[in-house]
Amino acid sequence: MVNTEIPHTLSPSPFSGTPLLTINREATVDLDSTNSFEGPEKLLEVWFSASPQSLPQASAPSGLKTVPSEIWKDMLDLVNCKVLSIVESEDVDAYLLSESSMFVFPHKLILKTCGTTTLLSGLPKILEIAALVAKFPHVVADATQGQATAAAPYRVFYSRKNFLFPDRQRGPHRSWRNEVNSLDRLFVGGSAYMIGKMNGEHWYLYLTEPNTMLTPPATPVREQPITVLDLPESDLNAKRCSTYDEGQDETLELLMTDLEPENAKQFYLDHASAVAEGKYYQQAHNARMDAQEHLGSIHDLDEGGVHEPNQLSNGRKFCYDGVDVFSNTSNEDSLCASGDELSFPQELTTEGHALGTVVSESSGLSAVYPSSRYPDARIDAYLFTPCGFSANGVIPSPATGGSTHYFTVHVTPEPHCSYASFETNVPASQTGRETADVIQQVVGIFKPGRFSVTLFETKDTADEDAGLAKKKGSKLEAIKGYRRVDRIVHDLEGYELVFKYYERYDWEGGAPRLGEVGF
Repeated sequence: MVNTEIPHTLSPSPFSGTPLLTINREATVDLDSTNSFEGPEKLLEVWFSASPQSLPQASAPSGLKTVPSEIWKDMLDLVNCKVLSIVESEDVDAYLLSESSMFVFPHKLILKTCGTTTLLSGLPKILEIAALVAKFPHVVADATQGQATAAAPYRVFYSRKNFLFPDRQRGPHRSWRNEVNSLDRLFVGGSAYMIGKMNGEHWYLYLTEPNTMLTPPATPVREQPITVLDLPESDLNAKRCSTYDEGQDETLELLMTDLEPENAKQFYLDHASAVAEGKYYQQAHNARMDAQEHLGSIHDLDEGGVHEPNQLSNGRKFCYDGVDVFSNTSNEDSLCASGDELSFPQELTTEGHALGTVVSESSGLSAVYPSSRYPDARIDAYLFTPCGFSANGVIPSPATGGSTHYFTVHVTPEPHCSYASFETNVPASQTGRETADVIQQVVGIFKPGRFSVTLFETKDTADEDAGLAKKKGSKLEAIKGYRRVDRIVHDLEGYELVFKYYERYDWEGGAPRLGEVGF
């Protein structure tokens, strides 16, 4: 694995807080998305405290971010996915996986995996790692789960859309009932929901109450004094439930299917490579024209002469600092080594991070949270063979002292199983835009025939008293080109959930998807 500083053109900030990228070259060899048909992801959030500022006194100062990446990789082996690359920042480490993403904050872990991964098989290991490595208060675990010890989480959330091919799932994911049983074996008092039409698009949610208890009731293990556990119960709850600003805890998720086929071609390797080649030679031509304008004819500097733009593939190289689309290629001097032939970098003809960067730019994803507003933002993207795309975005707040947020995108573009997801926790108040505007922009990139929206945010008592809770959901009503079919609002413990389902006006439709066998 190698550490690569962020290219100046992608993240111009000179400050030390700028995220850094680590690429796992070994894991990216021979990846192929040909059989990756199940796009809809399983999404797990495990919180061990209410905020980074309220970590237990006995835990490591950086909480879960203390855990080395090699230990997380062992856990991900149980889930059946690999780490492709890591973007590290002060507040969150973003792992781009062979099947989706993982985000590690000091106080919580978010794991999102697609395909036939066995996400819940990694949950007991996560609890063990939090106890033994991050030093969160822990208890004797249920030996039947295969772990000797486990940290008691503050709260757990698990959710997913209805699968496209439920019969292909493995382990505990063969049905929603099995998933709920797996979670109930770990936690006391969890609640399970199915939201939406049973014979149509729907979404599943499992969540625990604050200060989650493990199953069975466990005996504290105190190899050293743990001050936080000696507090009176009322004080303990106040300590664990305190937050830096829970009013800004919100997650927006778009789950899109039936992507417009012609538009979806931008997520195929051949198409992306063609786009990259066009930009590559055009920028080389622009560099030559710029040099001619400022330095005179290049022919005076090159005895062999320079070919015309349509012959650049056999012409000479010329260095131009403005080239930014090739920042993830290994051939960093491809336009700078005088006297050599201009050659199209191999990285722009094969799957990987280089073409992922091309797609991120050409599709418009990089403009959702633009560098003009978020100068320290970092997007880590990957394009698969023969198609398929994943990206993580680490979005530091433009305000001094603000938190770092994320977004993540995953695309399966094949027509018979097309799917794309977009998830972010960047607060709407920080973007200066309405949530509906973000949805409109993302939907415009993928052009789905139908999509579901989930908006999960902490309750604001003042808003509730003023009757504004319903208005938040109403802001999502008008999405240009789509009609809203479903709107469901849930009042949950500490959170409000808005679920909406839309269909494009000109979408021809298809047979409804029935509820899964067994639940």
